[in-house]
Amino acid sequence: MTKILPFKAVRPAREYAGLVASRSYEDYSEGELRAQLEYNPYSFLHIINPGYKFQHEIGGEKRFGMVKNRYLEFKEENTFIQDDQACYYIYNIETREASCCGIIAAASIEDYENDVIRRHEDTIAHREELFKEYLKVVGFNTEPVLLTYPDDPVINKLLEDRMKSRPEYRFATANKEIHSLWLIDDTENIKKIKDQFDKMEKLYIADGHHRSASSWLLAKESRENNPSHTGKEAYNFFMSYLISESNLRIFEFSRLIKDLNGHSKEEFLILLDEWFRIENRGLEVYKPSKKHHFNMYLDGEFYSLYLRKTNYEFTNSLSELDSYILYEKILKPLLGINDLRYDKRIAYIHGRNDLIELKTRVDKGEFAVGFGMLPAGIEEIKQIADENLTMPPKSTYIEPKLRSGLTIYEF
Repeated sequence: MTKILPFKAVRPAREYAGLVASRSYEDYSEGELRAQLEYNPYSFLHIINPGYKFQHEIGGEKRFGMVKNRYLEFKEENTFIQDDQACYYIYNIETREASCCGIIAAASIEDYENDVIRRHEDTIAHREELFKEYLKVVGFNTEPVLLTYPDDPVINKLLEDRMKSRPEYRFATANKEIHSLWLIDDTENIKKIKDQFDKMEKLYIADGHHRSASSWLLAKESRENNPSHTGKEAYNFFMSYLISESNLRIFEFSRLIKDLNGHSKEEFLILLDEWFRIENRGLEVYKPSKKHHFNMYLDGEFYSLYLRKTNYEFTNSLSELDSYILYEKILKPLLGINDLRYDKRIAYIHGRNDLIELKTRVDKGEFAVGFGMLPAGIEEIKQIADENLTMPPKSTYIEPKLRSGLTIYEF
């Protein structure tokens, strides 16, 4: 049984929604960021980059306090409003390739603690702690954790019917996406949604492991400081975007390595031969079509690598994951990459960018070799979570990516 509740979101007044909404801060080039901050006074980027107002870089707790101040200014100027009653929020994104739809709601910290909300990635302690401190100071969360659930016909029908009406927001973005948001504020439909989630035994984190972990740390600390807590306080929940499994889009990350760890090309190919059947594809841009098949670009040529399954032992769901096989049989033993997060010899390209970028960066001499694979499937991700295992870093790139600033959850 999962506890997914409506909440009173702080959100842009209708006329400002398209101007407020922003991509993730890290997603902007320096020029794009400067243009947004200089020419769009309503952009949510002004809140998360408060030092721009003073033409000064600000970090640490001082920055957190200024983020809160900018946020309060947006509320005081009525750029942001707050709903009078708790709602669920339907958020739909249409891209050139597909569209996806989900529900923004409050998910339970208790479910996270009790492994009802399951995870498949490790988190980094200092990042958890930093973001927890950020949440404690600013008092709000604007980036929902992406949770997924099995397709539910009742929820699907409810969303389909509601989306026939006029949305609260509908706006286009420069990258040709259309974002729409509807409120579910009537008692009957709120109950229907809550009842359907009540029947679900578990949910899975698709994206946002650090956000959920930080919210859990905040709740834990808040409970310790509030002996009379009831469990209903806002800090006992975190904002989530719940999306059916069929709406998820999962991409792979390709790996780029700066050198061959002292091996010549010929020596490296001989070492690979122990675990992989190798075929030189020449200039053919080869992309794998099956699990346990990999592509490699080396010295101006593509290669296909097929795992020798007679040599390799599958012991659990993690051992079957292609990103794990690549790490255990190539990156770590042959190329000396032990730390996938921090080793400066490795870089990643998510699967939204094609193999041409991988080829271009190797041809330019930035990297010596690149590897690609098929993306993991949702069943693989769930199985790894169910076995309490964790995937290697950068195993999945998952969409949709929501715009920041459209719904805000206050603690």
